[in-house]
Amino acid sequence: AFHRQPPLLSLAQPGALASPCRSPMPQPTIFVAATRQHVGKTTVSLALMSGLQKRFNKVGFLKPVGQQHLPVRDESGNQLRVDKDVQVMKEYFKLDHVPYSAMSPVIIPSGYTARYIDDEVSNEAQCAAIRRAHETISSGSDVVLAEGTGHVGVGSVVEVSNARAAAMMGAEVVLVANGGIGKAFDELEMNRMMFAHEGVRVRGVVLNKVRPDKVEYVQSKMGRLLEQRWGVPLLGVVPELSYLSKPTLAELEKALDGDLLAGHRCRSLHYGVENSFLVTTGLRRFLRRAFEQRSPSEWRRPLFVTHVTRDDLLLGYLAQHQRLMTAQGGAVDGPRDWAGAMVLSTGASKGFPDKEAFPDDTEPLTYLTQMAKDSNAPVLITRYGTLDALHIIESYTAKHSIHDTARVSAAVAHYEPNIDFDALLQG
Repeated sequence: AFHRQPPLLSLAQPGALASPCRSPMPQPTIFVAATRQHVGKTTVSLALMSGLQKRFNKVGFLKPVGQQHLPVRDESGNQLRVDKDVQVMKEYFKLDHVPYSAMSPVIIPSGYTARYIDDEVSNEAQCAAIRRAHETISSGSDVVLAEGTGHVGVGSVVEVSNARAAAMMGAEVVLVANGGIGKAFDELEMNRMMFAHEGVRVRGVVLNKVRPDKVEYVQSKMGRLLEQRWGVPLLGVVPELSYLSKPTLAELEKALDGDLLAGHRCRSLHYGVENSFLVTTGLRRFLRRAFEQRSPSEWRRPLFVTHVTRDDLLLGYLAQHQRLMTAQGGAVDGPRDWAGAMVLSTGASKGFPDKEAFPDDTEPLTYLTQMAKDSNAPVLITRYGTLDALHIIESYTAKHSIHDTARVSAAVAHYEPNIDFDALLQG
């Protein structure tokens, strides 16, 4: 059964937390941590929550330290700020027994570090907030799931690293890393040592985004390595699913600080960055490459990036959009429906700025704007230059949101079957 193991370090040893920062013995707590940012920690947490809810009556959740936060209304209608992942967990999994006020005890906004260094925020206050939140959630739950932020050392500058937060709650850790063997284990070992320094036990490892053809090999080799070196199980090897990394058009609109002129029904559709293209050719070559050499069903959601002054390319795109919408009955969200979008840049790239701006360079011709609206074509205007816009799109990391439950559901469906819950709960 799931039980708490003795810590690797006694409280009297160097690096172990003083007793005021530790919670009394609450319900068992699983802390999900990662070797670095953007490796799928939140996605693993979603899968764990789904699986735990099938095995326990009430599963609590908190993110003891958060960085990206948003406003929500609590159970009494009062507004407060919580980490963005907290909202996804509470709303998607209907955690009605867990109050928002206890789910995000420490938030680190801009300027927080400077305030901490200047003694405007005390370590004792942070520690008390985490301990109090954990006790509140634990008292109404059978098991508690906690999610870290960034890599294990994040938060060290204000003395609430992931390792220390886990120690405060008496938690055991599921450590997440991107797939592979050598590099993955090197990163895992470095992060494990931080937990060991704080007296926290790593309960198991989940490897994420593994090439599908390498899953069995990685499972065999890394599973053996972890048992030999750490004595812990490899809890899961999750094959990569490209859909989960695709941002919605709404997310790209925000990232580009843009304005969607038309095609608002496409806001919730997902666009792959591998299908983003900077169009610099003439109209004939653009049409040949984008619409003649590729069938719409094979290339369903391309993103064409060009400058707003390329009236010819915009007109060609709008004509093709109208033709394809007619052919597919106006639908955009079917499994074979085409829904390509165009991003129009109004600015100049940083490497070659304009000495002065001309009004004609900042918006499409009036009749083209009206054509976009009449045909409901997804045309997005951004103030960035073409190269900068393309870079933002290609480097964007899609995150889970309560407004995109399709991605959350797909993540749970893909990850949960690949995690060994028996090994997790009996280890």
